[in-house]
Amino acid sequence: MSIATDQALWAPSPARIAAANVTAFRQTAERHWNVSLPDYGALYDWSVAQPEQFWVSIWEDGKVLGERGERVLVDGDRMPGAQWFPDARLNFAQNLLRSRDTHDAVVFWGEDKVKDRLSHGELYRRVAQFAAALREQGVVAGDRVAAYMPNMPETLIAMLAAASIGAIFTSASPDFGVQGVLDRFGQTEPKVLVACDGYYYNGKTVDCLAKLAEIVPQLPSVARVVVVPYVHHDHHALAGIPHARLYADFVAPHHAITEIDFAPLPFSHPLYIMYSSGTTGVPKCIVHSAGGALLQHLKEHRLHSDVKPGDRVFYFTTCGWMMWNWLVSGLAAGATLLLYDGSPFAADNRILFDYADAEGMTHFGTSAKFIDAAAKFGLKPRETHSLVTVRAMMSTGSPLVPEGFDYVYRDIKADLQLSSISGGTDILSCFVLGSPVLPVWRGEIQCRGLGLAVDVWDDEGRPVRGEKGELVCAKPFPAMPVGFWKDEDGSKYHAAYFDRFPNVWCHGDFCEITSHGGLVIYGRSDATLNPGGVRIGTAEIYRQVEKLDEVVESIVIGQDWPPQNPNDVRVVLFVKLREGLTLDDTLIERIKRTIRDNTTPRHVPAKVLQVADIPRTKSGKIVELAVRNVVHDRPVKNQEALANPEALDYFRGRDELHG
Repeated sequence: MSIATDQALWAPSPARIAAANVTAFRQTAERHWNVSLPDYGALYDWSVAQPEQFWVSIWEDGKVLGERGERVLVDGDRMPGAQWFPDARLNFAQNLLRSRDTHDAVVFWGEDKVKDRLSHGELYRRVAQFAAALREQGVVAGDRVAAYMPNMPETLIAMLAAASIGAIFTSASPDFGVQGVLDRFGQTEPKVLVACDGYYYNGKTVDCLAKLAEIVPQLPSVARVVVVPYVHHDHHALAGIPHARLYADFVAPHHAITEIDFAPLPFSHPLYIMYSSGTTGVPKCIVHSAGGALLQHLKEHRLHSDVKPGDRVFYFTTCGWMMWNWLVSGLAAGATLLLYDGSPFAADNRILFDYADAEGMTHFGTSAKFIDAAAKFGLKPRETHSLVTVRAMMSTGSPLVPEGFDYVYRDIKADLQLSSISGGTDILSCFVLGSPVLPVWRGEIQCRGLGLAVDVWDDEGRPVRGEKGELVCAKPFPAMPVGFWKDEDGSKYHAAYFDRFPNVWCHGDFCEITSHGGLVIYGRSDATLNPGGVRIGTAEIYRQVEKLDEVVESIVIGQDWPPQNPNDVRVVLFVKLREGLTLDDTLIERIKRTIRDNTTPRHVPAKVLQVADIPRTKSGKIVELAVRNVVHDRPVKNQEALANPEALDYFRGRDELHG
């Protein structure tokens, strides 16, 4: 089935537009600021031209608990250096714990083995107890509380308890190895470490206690380890883990506590430390503010995702990926969080769609790789599941190819807002994402984020339309990092985003703004191919190759060529094929012909080679730069960021690349 590119795949009904949160927001802004904002385009233009008015409106629309103060933006011409709401006082956790009613705050599935749910009242009570235990442990504002945890309720409880005090929360998923944890928490030096005894993945039980016994002695800052029972329900051998207590024992002295003493903190007070997932060295430690995260997430949940009180929001994520931080902010919009930990293809590939039906999921968040894999598995949830409550599907992690759009609307559900979204750990949110009041065009991200001066510039810093260039943000915004951890002079932070274009955030994505006002992302700028001096986004090649049934996945790099005098690069494509298949000349020719027929001759790889696996980060992103380093006999740093570092061996010493 082919879906025409000149027609929208989906458009909201007039009734849906009228009922959207962003419509009410636009109308309120018109009245309050005495401006004419007839449509989304006008709203976007105003949000960028009048940032102080816009972000005050976001504060009011989100009913933020706290004191806003008089000043909104100081040094608004400095990037970095702008200060948002410098007189404000608020508490992030308080804004996520507004309700104490009996409705679901959190539902949790641990594959098909564990199910749990907490009401708003129960969540509040458990956060109160954990916060009291942290205070007794000596945790104060600015201390770090780390979680080495699955995506389960206790992780959320620990974060909210830390935030209520003003401690900084930082997390890693339990599939990280010992060195990966030390590379992260060794830099941020937590006082308390919350960790699970193990986790489930694809039906198997994975123990974590042995890793904990190795990790904790190498983290001298840790004064207490709180072990959460998840997979072992009876006996826990904690003797080999210094400072360890079971979760129940840690909070037991505080069972009578029912109130939380929320610390009123500055807007810019650090909330999270996040970690870059690259393979170019130890992870960068990116510090995000409580106020910036709260306002940006309220905007994205309420206005871009149309999350309403009582909605049931799901995103498939681990606690090592920023989508976990994004998901849990749904509480501030009045949503119920649907948490899941484990393989997305458990229970015969059906489990996430089973979850959607069983719990009345309204927002289904996943990755482009999941959508691609579901299509290749031949899943047709439209025929096997109801999905009647699902209004929106979100995809991130890598660009969603046009065929992925086709699959969603053909085989999952025809009437939903499909939002391909993109941003990252760097901003804990999105630069470009969806809108409930705009159409969905095949292969395109719907729009730029409100309040973000997102543009695409050529190499000379000139805006371009309908051409590929660099994704930039030309004005400050509240969700910019506070900075990098222990980067006292700000030099590392500046080098990461502001060296390319002075006073402008350069994000490192190679993309295009389309005639619809949407965006297409072609890959990371540092992974773009440059054969003959022509820049090619890697996603342009992946889209064509992965159409072929034989190809499960692919990765493409530019190899310096010729090796003796490398003044150019040649395109080299590696393919992982379906089990039992071998790459032969016939398939190589089909691959090359498919690429040539649908792109340009410059996109056609000089070499096509088969590999058994393709390396990826723990958040599912393939790592072109790491593969390129291996091919060129350069070291690959921070291999602990990879889910499958052994896959790099398939690219090392390939004789085919010497001629």
